[in-house]
Amino acid sequence: MTTTALRPAASRLTALAVAGPLWATVSLAQAATRDGFDLTRQPLSLLSTGSLGWLQIANFVVVGVLTVAGAKGLPGKWAPRLVLTAGVGLVAAGVFPMDAVGLSWHGVGHMIAGTVTFASLIAACHVLGRRFSGRDAVLSHLAGTALLVGDGWAMARGPAGSLTLAVGAIAAMLWISVAAARLR
Repeated sequence: MTTTALRPAASRLTALAVAGPLWATVSLAQAATRDGFDLTRQPLSLLSTGSLGWLQIANFVVVGVLTVAGAKGLPGKWAPRLVLTAGVGLVAAGVFPMDAVGLSWHGVGHMIAGTVTFASLIAACHVLGRRFSGRDAVLSHLAGTALLVGDGWAMARGPAGSLTLAVGAIAAMLWISVAAARLR
């Protein structure tokens, strides 16, 4: 393969490598600075509400676009498809922001987008885990499992469920970014 042929894949993987850290940084910065926000009781998606909600909405959309752009740079058949689906889910989560009550059509749309995103990220971590060996394989599987457990705990309304979901989602997104950087 020529250097010219490698550039598009490297550019795509760079976009994917930036996506997870960007989402985590913007989300956690808002969680730490938004008056009255409590990550142990409120999901990061709730940052899409209020006068500053546009920041989290933009965060979902921009990171989703970066994820979609980067997915095609991944090797194999399933990892790119799963990461692409997660990216589309992130964009949809921004287009359909969460609401405080969760009963509006866009609130329901956000929940569906989140379900698609989380399922795709969990599967992508486990698929990528098969591509790596040793410590990287373990980390990949752990990241996918962290999101699975965090989402399950949050859906079961466990104590600090929003926090466990945030930890799992950030772990999976950061791992996908790390994998993209290593594959680059």
